[in-house]
Amino acid sequence: MRVLVLFAHPCEESFAAALHARAVETLRKAGHEVDDCDLYAEDFQPVLSAAERRAYHDTAKNRAGVVAYVERLQRAEALVIVTPVWNYGFPAILKGFFDRVFLPGVSFNLVDGRVQGALHDITRVVAVTSYGGSRFKAILMGDPPRRVIMRMLRGVVKPFARFRYLAHYSMNLSTDQSRKAFLAKVERTLEHL
Repeated sequence: MRVLVLFAHPCEESFAAALHARAVETLRKAGHEVDDCDLYAEDFQPVLSAAERRAYHDTAKNRAGVVAYVERLQRAEALVIVTPVWNYGFPAILKGFFDRVFLPGVSFNLVDGRVQGALHDITRVVAVTSYGGSRFKAILMGDPPRRVIMRMLRGVVKPFARFRYLAHYSMNLSTDQSRKAFLAKVERTLEHL
């Protein structure tokens, strides 16, 4: 299976980086073809320019600045997103990826004003993330990252695709034991992607 891994964290010593490394290693060991997209290492530019916004609905022009990323997304059969949750949202670089790459004519089509998903080769989506706060606090805040993964992405990939959302909560109180247990959970999940 062709797996696009989207990774969004600037620090190689972070727990997110350990999760990313484990995810890529596990997927490769399981025999998957992995396209490892480290947004910070690739210096992805997350800001949607005025020109890009004006061309957003022009499917002949809208992918001009991100054509290589569009091609990578469209080749994928599975999507694995490894990211922290900061201030109950994604890092800006990942949000910018969604804004600039998940375009009309790429991830969805507008038909009579309604969105129809276009990434029908993607049959599996796994999010691997960490929160500074507890699950309870995330729920109180409405948990926007979970909604993006479980609702927005569900609308653009193959109908009935399999989704998993793996979150390590309370990172501010985490221990070596809790982090090791979460790394093992990620590995078990991705072994059976």
